[in-house]
Amino acid sequence: MRVPGRAAPLWAVLLAMLAWAPAAIAQQKADVAGEYTGEIGGQQANLRLRADAAGVLSGSLDHLDPAAPWMFVLADIHWNGQSLSFAIPSASADWTGAFSADGNTLTGTWTQKDGSLPVSFVRQQFVPAATPSRVDGIWLGTMAQSASTTARIQAVVKSDIVGREVRTLDDLDGYTMGVPCANVILKGEDFSFDIPVSGQRWAGKLSADGNKLTGAVSGKLITASGTKDYQDPLNFARQTALTPEKVRPAAAYDTAMAPVAAADLESVLDRDLAGALKSGELAPSTGSGVAIAVYERGVRRVFSYGAVKPDAIFEIGSITKTFTGLMLAQMAAQGKVKLDEPVRELLPPGTVAKPPGAEITLLDLAAQRSGLPPMPDNIDLADMDNPYASYHAADLMAYIGRHQVANPSRVTSQFGSLGFGLLGVALAQRGGVSYSGLLRDEIAGPLGLNDTVIALSPEQQLRLVAGHDEFHGPAKPWDSDALAGAIAIRSTASDMLVYLEANLHPESVKPAAGSPGAATLQQALRLSLQPQSDLSPGMRIGLGWLYQAETGNYWHNGATAACSSYAFFNPAGDYAAVVLFNASPGVNGSFVEVLGRHISQRLAGKPAIALSVAQAAAAN
Repeated sequence: MRVPGRAAPLWAVLLAMLAWAPAAIAQQKADVAGEYTGEIGGQQANLRLRADAAGVLSGSLDHLDPAAPWMFVLADIHWNGQSLSFAIPSASADWTGAFSADGNTLTGTWTQKDGSLPVSFVRQQFVPAATPSRVDGIWLGTMAQSASTTARIQAVVKSDIVGREVRTLDDLDGYTMGVPCANVILKGEDFSFDIPVSGQRWAGKLSADGNKLTGAVSGKLITASGTKDYQDPLNFARQTALTPEKVRPAAAYDTAMAPVAAADLESVLDRDLAGALKSGELAPSTGSGVAIAVYERGVRRVFSYGAVKPDAIFEIGSITKTFTGLMLAQMAAQGKVKLDEPVRELLPPGTVAKPPGAEITLLDLAAQRSGLPPMPDNIDLADMDNPYASYHAADLMAYIGRHQVANPSRVTSQFGSLGFGLLGVALAQRGGVSYSGLLRDEIAGPLGLNDTVIALSPEQQLRLVAGHDEFHGPAKPWDSDALAGAIAIRSTASDMLVYLEANLHPESVKPAAGSPGAATLQQALRLSLQPQSDLSPGMRIGLGWLYQAETGNYWHNGATAACSSYAFFNPAGDYAAVVLFNASPGVNGSFVEVLGRHISQRLAGKPAIALSVAQAAAAN
């Protein structure tokens, strides 16, 4: 749950640094859904799997009995009717196993950085109490999310045969159902419960007639001056039946038209974005705008919509990773590093010991197969508005020293923010310059990208967009030090298009004379696009760039607290585009990614995902 005027919880901030990927997959069968109990490392763990109407599985793994409960949201869930697997990126863990013939036991292996162990989960059957408690039933409340939006919160409370109260919460408007609660206690008229996933607690009283719960949500707010407690009212009324969750808009597509030329794309988007400009993500009331640059068979156009100008400067988020990958290719082409060189050898002496077996290489970091978790665990979030500014190389080295650099399995991960941050630090260490200096010498200088920078000049500062959060409230730009290689670059649509054209036609690149990385840039561009690993079926990764076989696109996306981005190029079709948006992905998904896919489909002459659906979802 989101409270207006408050910093986002840690999990939301971290997710903005990750390239967003589906956490659940449409399954062949949904009978695996249910609640299971197992034991991991001596602690009871509750596995909860839920299937929606389309058979898409989502789930969580939690331990809710102690005073300090924990809960993880599952990712990369795969279920084929007999075998099940899931990952927990934030814990660098995964589980793989199979269903028993009677459908009651999941038997498999839990793997984490410290090793593997057998872990089984047994299906639990809820046995209700013979006499329900006074608080049992269905409850509905409304909670503010921002100054102009609210969310309906539904609670289901039931007591079991041994007298325990069990409670789950549904965010009906946020597509989040069945969130488990902990420490559910009814004592007299006092009722309370914890919400582990958001670090919040609700406490209040049951009315004399048993039909109202009056209370408040409390938690801790992290600010620049420290931590303070807060409370916000959230009252519930008893319901006679469950309220269904808001239906997520179904994917709809506009009819295919002939492949759109770059010169005609703006006029096509004038029509396609009409709804967004009037009442959706680009409406005047949002303060948001989008800059678009497109190249197609030698023709290029740059234009904008909404509250930004074509030359505006944006944070490009995780698209930064593709620049870091190209830096690696440049230094490899120059003989300064080797792709299979252990990252340990580029770090300050004594940072981390050599492991007995395989260890993390530079290529592992760039191809997202390092085995590192998405983010380090020693970030001091004293300022949630700018959470990574105070995380320096010494902090990252301390983390790597504790985590170690063994990499025996080279398992592919969807996320690579920590890995690319470490790669950026390692390359800068070997090159004897800052990450910003590497960007200038190896890429921005040779390509003439004058607005592609880390630190802004006074003139560039005037063109930096005013960013917005997922509710279109104001959001501040981020500064990064040790994690610069994952997220720190700022750029314009025009500069980004030059960068995409260079990737599209390395043989045609004419680097600026005298720039340090000019001689090897063509070779490095070709090297950076060579596929290195399979991320998922039909999706491969080079040195940062993702390659989708179905479309033939190389692509990447990005997000910060204030901006989001999407870029792609297609060698077979000889076209490329970038979309830069001055708002983070919304509560209903990423508008910029939908728009980027729409543009790609228009250029390819294929049915284009309807922007009206995304706009309606964002407006609701």
